[in-house]
Order: sequence, then C-alpha cells, then structure tokens
Amino acid sequence: MKKQIPNLFTLGNLISGCIGIDMVYHGDLIMAAYMIGIGGLFDFVDGFVARLLKVSSPIGKELDSLADMVTFGVLPSIIIMKLMYNGPEQMPGLYLAFLLAAAAAFRLAKFNIDTRQSDSFLGMPTPAMAIFIGSLPLIQQQNPFVSNLLLSLPSLITMIFVLSILMVVELPLFSLKFKNISLQDNAIRYVFLLASLLLLIFIKFTAIPAIIFLYIALSLVKKIFKLP
Repeated sequence: MKKQIPNLFTLGNLISGCIGIDMVYHGDLIMAAYMIGIGGLFDFVDGFVARLLKVSSPIGKELDSLADMVTFGVLPSIIIMKLMYNGPEQMPGLYLAFLLAAAAAFRLAKFNIDTRQSDSFLGMPTPAMAIFIGSLPLIQQQNPFVSNLLLSLPSLITMIFVLSILMVVELPLFSLKFKNISLQDNAIRYVFLLASLLLLIFIKFTAIPAIIFLYIALSLVKKIFKLP
C-alpha cells in the first residue's frame, strides 16, 4: 500500500489534465490553464513523496509518463487549437496543434529509456512546454496588447513548430535539482530563479514565456562556458 501513495498523486495529475480538457470544450481556457498548474503541482509532489517514503516502482514511472501525456501533451495542444480557431474555414490548419502532443509523446518515451537525463535534460521538458501554452489565455486576460501579438495565427503556428522542435532535439538544459546550496556550484540556477521571481513580480503572467526562453538561454550559456 505504501508504494501506491505516490501513484495517487500521479493520478491527480492525470485527472487535472482530464478536467482541463473538459474546461476547454466548455470555453473556459483560464481554468484549463490553471489545471496545467495544478497538474504540475501533483507531478512535483508525487516525486517528492516517493523520495520521502523511499519507494519506487516500474509502474510508477510508466504511470507518470501517461499522466504527463494527458496534462502536458494533449491539454496544451487543445488549448492552442482553441486559440487558433476563427471559424470553420480554418479547420484543417487547427490540427497543426497536435504536433505538440506528438512531440510530447516522443519526448516522454525517450526520457523513460535515456539514462543521460538523470541530472539534466536533453530537450525541453513537457511541463515547460505546457506552462508556456497555458500562460497564453492568462496573458490574454491580463494584457490584451501583448496578447494581440502573441495570439495572432502566424505567432501561434510558429510557437507550435518551435516548441515541438525544442522538445525533441537534444538541447542540453540544466535541471533545477540542487545537490548543495553552494553559490559556485549553482550560480546559473540562482540567477534563473532570481530573474524569474522578479519577472513574475513585475509583469505577472506575461513573464512566463520570457522565463521559458531565459531558461533555454541560460542553459546554452552553461553549456558553452562549461559552467557547473
């Protein structure tokens, strides 16, 4: 029974994604975006609880990927498809949104068998992509001027292709796991966290896409200059 406790949180992630999909079909993109955040919280807690209880199982790893596929693969695809919708004449182009789901599936399957990604990532993690997409309805509500630029059809299509590529290419990205609190060993992480906090304080949801690209930029700096 103890081994199943983390799996309950993983299922919470899955259910969050399912509820988010239902919210999209009811026209509530704001709540759908929040369900990505709630799913992400469950995704964090299941790993934390597993480490706390010192339990792990093969089924837990597989269940985690299945839950992530729904919340961080299918749900963001449906959100961006809804944002792209502007009448029946655009219907064929809407299905480009599912490239995100396809790339997320490939990314999750590869992560499960890639032993190189225990302390860092190769390619954008699916939660980062989902948070990026989930921020768009929130930005639309908070900052209409910025959203007019971000949510144009060419911008949305560009996002689909760029984010899909970032998930599948072997781009080295640092992990936010701290092995110690040393400033020297974690300088990039501290810079990222501080900059992200300041961006969120000053520009709120509009900061989220900037934070994602800051993460990628700092990862490249870390790789090029061989920083710890």
